[in-house]
Amino acid sequence: MNFLTPEQINRRTFVTRSAYGLGGLAFALLAQRSLLGAVPAELPAEPGWRGALARPHFPVKARRIIYLCMAGGPSHLETFDYKPELARLDGQAFPESFTRGQQLAQLQNTVLKARGPIAPFSRHGQSGIEVCDLFPRIGSIADELCVVRSMKTEQINHDTAHAFMNTGSIIKGRPSMGSWLLYGLGAETENLPGFVVLTSKGRNGVQPVSARQWSSGVLPSRFQGIQFQSQGDAVHYIGNPEGVCQSTQRQVIEEIMRLNGSLADETRDPEIATRIAQYELAFKMQASVPELTDFQSESPAMLERYGVKEPGDGSFASNCLLARRLAERGVRMIQLYHRGWDHHDDIVGGMKEGAQAVDRATAALITDLKERGMLDDTLVLWGGEFGRTPMGQGTGRDHHILGFSLFMAGGGVRKGTVYGSTDELGYRAMENVVDVHDLHATLLALMGVDHLRLNTKFQGLDIRLTGVAGKVVRGLMA
Repeated sequence: MNFLTPEQINRRTFVTRSAYGLGGLAFALLAQRSLLGAVPAELPAEPGWRGALARPHFPVKARRIIYLCMAGGPSHLETFDYKPELARLDGQAFPESFTRGQQLAQLQNTVLKARGPIAPFSRHGQSGIEVCDLFPRIGSIADELCVVRSMKTEQINHDTAHAFMNTGSIIKGRPSMGSWLLYGLGAETENLPGFVVLTSKGRNGVQPVSARQWSSGVLPSRFQGIQFQSQGDAVHYIGNPEGVCQSTQRQVIEEIMRLNGSLADETRDPEIATRIAQYELAFKMQASVPELTDFQSESPAMLERYGVKEPGDGSFASNCLLARRLAERGVRMIQLYHRGWDHHDDIVGGMKEGAQAVDRATAALITDLKERGMLDDTLVLWGGEFGRTPMGQGTGRDHHILGFSLFMAGGGVRKGTVYGSTDELGYRAMENVVDVHDLHATLLALMGVDHLRLNTKFQGLDIRLTGVAGKVVRGLMA
C-alpha cells in the first residue's frame, strides 16, 4: 500500500479523497434504505406470513384469485358479445367510419370485410346472459358470472399486452399482479408458494408466454410466481437424492440458514431473507407437493366433471382441478395460462378446439368452489390479453384492443350481471368502459387493498400496480 507523505497532502487531495469517501458512504446508506424499504422487516412463519400492509384498507371480499389466462386473445365475438348487425354484414365491406385513423395490427392498408360470428348465441339462466353456443357449460353457470363487455387495453402485440395485463406496464422489471398481492397481503400457507403458475396449450394458436409475466420485478424475489410443471413431477427434484435422509437434510438446511442469518444481520439485504425462506419452503414442499398432486382422493365423478382423462396430463382440465386443490391449501394467487387463442386463420376450427379444451373445466371449477363454500371468497377471472377484430383476416381475425370481453365469478363480484358494451359491430367499447388499470384497481379493492396505497420505492419513486391511473369500478362489485 502506498501512503502519502505530509508533503504530498494538499487541499485538493484532501477534498478529492474526502468526496470519494463521503460519496461511498452516502451510496451505501441509500442502498441500505432501498433494500429495507422494499419489504417488511420481519415476516413470521406462523400461520404463513404477513405482508407489507398491517391491515386491509377495505372489507375483504376475496382472499385469493384464480386467474384463467386465455393466452393469445380469444374473440369476444365468439364468446360473450353477440352482434347481430355484424352477422348481417358478414362478407361485406366494413364501414370505414369505424376504422379511420385507428391502429390495426396486421390489417393495415388492406380491404376490410366484416366477419360475422361463427356460431349462434343463447340466453342462459335467470339473468339471461348471452353466451356463445361453443361454451354451453359456461353458459349453464351464467347466473354466477359478471361479464365485462367493455374492456380495452393499450398494447396490440402479445408480449407487451400480456405484460400490461399482468403488471400494468410494458416496462420490464415491474412486479406482476400476483407478486403485488403476495407482497401486500402475505401468504396463508407455509408449505407451498403463495403464488403458483400452471400452463397448458391447445393444438393451434399457441402463443409463447414468457416467465416475466409472473416476475416479482423490483420487489424481492420471494414474491415471484413459481411455475409448477403440468406434466410429470410438479416441481423438479422434489425428492431427496439417493442416500440422503430427511434428518440429514434438515441439519444441512439449518446450518445454511444459520450462515445466511449471520449474513443477513450484516447486510440487511431482503434477497438473503428470501434465500432463507426459500430453503425452508423447499424442505416443506417435499412433503406438501406430492400430497397436493396426488389425485387419488378425487372421485371418478369429480375427474369426469372436470374432464380430466389422466391426472397430471398437462391439460387445462387437470390444471383447473389442481387450482382448486391449491386454493384449498391457502395459495394466494393461482394463474393458469392456456395457450391456444391466437386465431389469425381458421377461427372456426380454432375457436371450437379452444372452447372444447376449457369450457367444461372452467364451469366445473366455479361449481366445485361454490359447492365447497369457497366461491364467496375466491375470485375467478377468465380472459385474454385483448380481443379480435370484427373484420376478417383470411380465415381468422386480427388482434384488437379497443373492445373485448372477460368475466369474473365469486369473490364479491355482482353475479348474473353484464357490465358495459361495445358498439353494434363489436369494434369499440362504448358504455362503462373498463381499462386494464381499472380492472387492477377493482381486483385489489375486492382483496381489501386500496390500489393507491400499495406501493414500493424504486429509484426514488413510488411505483404501484396501477401506475398513476386506475379507478375502482363499483358497478362490478356486489
